[in-house]
Amino acid sequence: MTQTADTHAAPNGNGGNANLALAAIGVVFGDIGTSPLYTIKEVFGGHHPMAVTEGNVLGALSLIFWSLIVVVTLKYVTFIMRADNNGEGGIMALMALIQRVVPGTTRHGWALAMLGLFGASLFYGDGMITPAISVLSAVEGLRVIEPALGSLVIPLALIILIALFSIQSRGTHRVGAWFGPIMTLWFLLLLVLGIYNIARNPGVLAAVNPWHIVEFMREHAGYGFLVLGAVVLAVTGAEALYADMGHFGSTPIRQAWFILVLPALLLNYFGQGALLLADPTTVSNPFYLQAPAWALPAMIGIATLATLIASQAVITGAFSVTRQAIQLGYLPRMQINFTSEQEIGQIYIPLINWMLLLGIVALVLGFRSSSDLAAAYGIAVTGTMAIDTILGFVVVLGLWRWNRALAIAGLVIFLSVDLAFFAANSTKLFQGGWFPLLIGLLVFTLLATWKRGRQLLMFKLKSEGLALEPFLQGLMAHPPLRVPGTAVFLTADPDGIPHAMLHNLIHNKVLHERVAFLTVHTRDEPYVDDAQRVHIHDLGNGFHRLTVQYGFMDTPDIPYALSLCAVQGLEFEMASTSFFLSRETLVATALPGMALWREHLFIQMARNAEGAMSFFKIPTNRVIELGSQVEI
Repeated sequence: MTQTADTHAAPNGNGGNANLALAAIGVVFGDIGTSPLYTIKEVFGGHHPMAVTEGNVLGALSLIFWSLIVVVTLKYVTFIMRADNNGEGGIMALMALIQRVVPGTTRHGWALAMLGLFGASLFYGDGMITPAISVLSAVEGLRVIEPALGSLVIPLALIILIALFSIQSRGTHRVGAWFGPIMTLWFLLLLVLGIYNIARNPGVLAAVNPWHIVEFMREHAGYGFLVLGAVVLAVTGAEALYADMGHFGSTPIRQAWFILVLPALLLNYFGQGALLLADPTTVSNPFYLQAPAWALPAMIGIATLATLIASQAVITGAFSVTRQAIQLGYLPRMQINFTSEQEIGQIYIPLINWMLLLGIVALVLGFRSSSDLAAAYGIAVTGTMAIDTILGFVVVLGLWRWNRALAIAGLVIFLSVDLAFFAANSTKLFQGGWFPLLIGLLVFTLLATWKRGRQLLMFKLKSEGLALEPFLQGLMAHPPLRVPGTAVFLTADPDGIPHAMLHNLIHNKVLHERVAFLTVHTRDEPYVDDAQRVHIHDLGNGFHRLTVQYGFMDTPDIPYALSLCAVQGLEFEMASTSFFLSRETLVATALPGMALWREHLFIQMARNAEGAMSFFKIPTNRVIELGSQVEI
C-alpha cells in the first residue's frame, strides 16, 4: 500500500489541510481558474461562432457543466488522484507505477512507456500556450474600457511575460505566499459576478440537465461537435491537480476544488450565459462585461495577477518535469539552481526558462489575440488527458486488481469523452494546433533519443569493458604502487572496470590505498530515505562497491551521500579523496542501433550536458577527468 502525501503534508489535521488547501488554490488551480476569461467568448464568438439563442446557451453551458463534472471531478479528482507513487502524482509518477505492472523490457511495457513519454512531451507545448493565452486574455480587457487601447495589448502582454521570466532566477518563495490569497480573491470575484448575473436570469440553471446536450447536438449535428473544441478550454489545467499532488496532498486539493473552485467556476460560466441571454451583444467579451464599467480597471488588474500566477505554475511545472526526466535518464544533465534554502522544490533551470519564453513570445507575435491562440489550444491537452486515462486504467487492472468489467466500463466512458474532445480539437490542426504537437514531437524525439543513446553507450562500454572482480583479483596478484588517500571512480556499470581507472593505471601506474566504485541509481519512486541511500559491498584489499540511490524528485549530492557511509564503518575525508570521472568522446557510425541523424543529435546533447561535477555537487578541486573515444 502506497503512502499518500497527506501523511507528510498535513500533520496538524484540519488546520494543516486548510493551510495547504489555500496554498493549493494559489498554485494548482491557476490554469483552470483563468479559463472563464476566454471559454464562453470562444464558444460563441470564436472560429466556429454560434447564434446567441436560449437553446444554444443552455446547450453550451450544459456541455461545460458536465465536462467539469466528468473530466475534472470524476476522472481526475476522484479517480486518477488515487494513483499516487509515494504521494507524488503526474505522468512521470504514473509511468513509474506502470513499470511495476508491465516491465519496460517487454513489448507492451515499451509501448506504454513511449505513450507516457509522449504525454509528458506534450506538456511543454501546453506550457507555452497557457501563459500566452492567459495574459493576452487578461490584458484584452483594455479594449472593453476603450477600443483605442487595443494597440497596447500586444506590447503590454510581452512586457509582462518577459518580466515574469526574467525574475525566475530569483525564485518565487517571496511572492509565493501571496499566490493563495490572490487566487482566493479571484475565485470569490468569479463567484460574486456569477451570482449577480444569475439572479437576473435564473433560468440558465436549467443547463444542469444533460438533456440540453442531446437537444443541442441533435439540432446542430456536426457543427455542435466542433463546439467541443471550444468547450474543452473550460477543463484545460485539470491535469495540474494530479501533477501537483505531491506538493500539497490529495485531501487539500480535493477540499479546495469542492468548496471553492468548482462552485466559483460553474456559477461564473452560468453567469456569463445569463448575461448573453439578457444582452447578446456582450458576446465580444462576456467575462469583462459581467461587471459594471467602473469596476473594469480593478478587474483587469486582478485578472492579470491571476494569469501571472497561472503562468508561474506552468513554469514551475516545466522545471519539475525536466528535473524528473533528467533523473530518470530521459534528458542529459542540465544546470539546476536552487532558489530557496527552505523549499527543495524551488528550482530554476535557465535553459528551460529561456526556451519557454522564446516560444511564448513567438506565439504572442504570431497569433496576436487570445481568440486566435484558442485555435491552437486544446489538441495537446486532450491528447494528454487520453494518455492519462489509458495509463490510469493499466494501473487499475494490473496493480489494484479491480473488477475487470467495472474497470473496462470506466475506461470506455472516460476515454470516449477524451477522444471526443481530441477529435473536435483535431480540426484545429491547421489553425494553430500544429504548434503544441510540433513542440511535443520535438521534445519526445529528444527524450527518446537520449534514452536510447545512453542504452547504446552503456552496451558498448560494457561489451568492451572488463569484469570488475576478476580484474581486481588479477591486479592484486601483481599489485601496483599504492599511494595514500581515497579514489572514487564514478561508473554507470557496477560490474565493470571504469575506463578512468584503466587509464589511470596505464598512465600513472599507481593505485590509491582505498578505491570506491560508485554507481548512481534512480529508483521509480519520488524520494529515498537517507537510511536507504547508500549500499556498500566490501570487495577486499581496500576496494569497495558503492551504490547511491535517489528518487526521481531527489537532488543528487555525492559528498553528502559519502558522509552517510560513516554509519556503515566506511568514512570519507574530502581533503584526501579524489574523484575520477570518465569523459567519453562519442563518434557516430553506421553500426546498428539508431539512425545516423539521431546519433549526431545524441552526441550534440552529450556535448552540451552539464558536467558531472556540478550536477553531483562534487568539489571541482577534487576531480580528475580521463577521456576515451567510443563509437556508437
